Amino acid sequence: MQALEPQLRSGLAALHLTLTEPQVAALMAYLALIQKWNKVYNLTAVRDPQEMLTHHLLDSLAVIAPLRRQLEGQPIPAAGWRLLDVGSGAGLPGVVIAICCPDIRVDCVDTVGKKAAFIQQAAVTLKLANLRGVHARVESLTESYQVISSRAFASLLDFTSWSRQALAEQGVWMAMKGKHPAEEMAALPVDVKMFHVEPLLVPGLDAERCLLWLQLV
Repeated sequence: MQALEPQLRSGLAALHLTLTEPQVAALMAYLALIQKWNKVYNLTAVRDPQEMLTHHLLDSLAVIAPLRRQLEGQPIPAAGWRLLDVGSGAGLPGVVIAICCPDIRVDCVDTVGKKAAFIQQAAVTLKLANLRGVHARVESLTESYQVISSRAFASLLDFTSWSRQALAEQGVWMAMKGKHPAEEMAALPVDVKMFHVEPLLVPGLDAERCLLWLQLV
């Protein structure tokens, strides 16, 4: 696994991300944790460590700079920034965000108990006080979040409909998608507006990726 560290550092440079040495170490430890738990819990269909690095870790790292830009200059809530990662699975991108953005409290929600348990284990093992795994349906959550994220979780309509009660006032949705989802956008209700879309270039991954930002109007 350590043989992949130079590629991770190269990817961080390509994404213009500056992380501390402990953060880089935490990302590598997280990758090892996924591989270890995957043997028993089937967290992800990707088994090859090299693919895990590009398809999971670097793919998730590609949203860090856009997320920081989105929050920059906005008044920080009294309780600090809170992000909900919906259908988080193995914690992508939730755990990666928690590692790279210690000022954001990240809750990863999943209906599958073993996946929520893995997030809790990751929080303990990686000493991430700002990370929590939640075993629940997103529709049942009563807390509110400034950012609600998803990565290839569901259609935009389902994602926004199921999680809208958890969106804080002035909050935003951050949806990671492959190709630009024109049909999904057309199906959105009139009170959900996409205000920004940006292409994501993932180092080492020759595939189309984009990030959509949505809000209630």
